[in-house]
Amino acid sequence: MQKSVLYVRALLFYAGLVALTIPFSLLAIVLRPLPAVTRSRWVSGWAYGVLWWLKVTCNLRYEVTGREHIPASAHIILSKHQSAWETIGLQCIFPPQIWVMKKELLMIPFLGWAFWALDAIPIDRSAGREALKKLVNNGKDRLQQGLSVVIFPEGTRTAPGQRGKYHIGGAWLASHTATTVVPVAHNAGRFWRKNSILKYPGVIQVVIGPPIDTTGLKPDAVNKQVEDWVEAEMLNL
Repeated sequence: MQKSVLYVRALLFYAGLVALTIPFSLLAIVLRPLPAVTRSRWVSGWAYGVLWWLKVTCNLRYEVTGREHIPASAHIILSKHQSAWETIGLQCIFPPQIWVMKKELLMIPFLGWAFWALDAIPIDRSAGREALKKLVNNGKDRLQQGLSVVIFPEGTRTAPGQRGKYHIGGAWLASHTATTVVPVAHNAGRFWRKNSILKYPGVIQVVIGPPIDTTGLKPDAVNKQVEDWVEAEMLNL
């Protein structure tokens, strides 16, 4: 497909993305007094709308393998991070949920306001051990409210075929709260690439791994299990 066509389709997609983001961000603020799970379920309509529009404009869809591995109770999702797609797509696969994110994202107009209204967990990466303490306190609170917590252990997006360092934060939260971890692998970076507005048509494959019982496990052991499973699965995608 010619790049000019891809650019036009991508611009149409982003126009719709903005049109959806503004009202749903305001909705998140209006729903602020409601329970966290209720807010998450209502506002996740944004993600369903965005993925529908992505399919219409860019012919980009997704398929999920392993839905049977999703626990019924709140859990921690540790996912591969290749693009912006998974920050949207996982909302449709694992509702209700909340995210651990860079604190700078709270400054984005509308979207950052929605993060605040939904009680996202902002992290100052330079804070070291103090950041881990805050992550455990805030993460435990969200889990007790019935929200699953999404964390990208690599911290930043990696290109297809690359492997980032798996940081300890997600495993630390899981170990210190004895919460089940669900690893996720996907190949979204093949279609929605880092630092590119183009969206290539196709089908993103998402694979959900068997849940990991973290009871009695050290953070390093949890992190290793997640990394080993995710990176092995990535070889098949």
